[in-house]
Amino acid sequence: MSMTDPLGDLLTRIRNGQRARKSSVVTPASGLRANVLDVLQREGYIRGFERYNVRAGIDEIRVDLKYLDGEPVIKEISRVSKPGRRVYSKIKDLPKVYNGLGISILSTPRGVMSDHEARQANVGGEVLCKVF
Repeated sequence: MSMTDPLGDLLTRIRNGQRARKSSVVTPASGLRANVLDVLQREGYIRGFERYNVRAGIDEIRVDLKYLDGEPVIKEISRVSKPGRRVYSKIKDLPKVYNGLGISILSTPRGVMSDHEARQANVGGEVLCKVF
């Protein structure tokens, strides 16, 4: 069966893994997933991630989840732009997540970046997800 929303699947795996207090979760690899995970790592929401080859033509990504004093660092992670309803935002219309305490992850012409980086680069784009 084909997957219609690979990024939504990644976010759900992270959410479920943290609720189950797992140290890491495994997800199929793709370029978009790796770019989103890179933003999450730069912003300090995950420890890191590693892409590895399972067999010829099949790659997976292991995401190391991050906890602070036994509590997950990611309190809330949700998809904004979905396959049935894409959400785009100009940079001046981009809302702050929890008044700047959280981040939005955007897909811009300059690549996948957080809302802080997009404001500095002065570019808008598709709002992929929000993280707090």
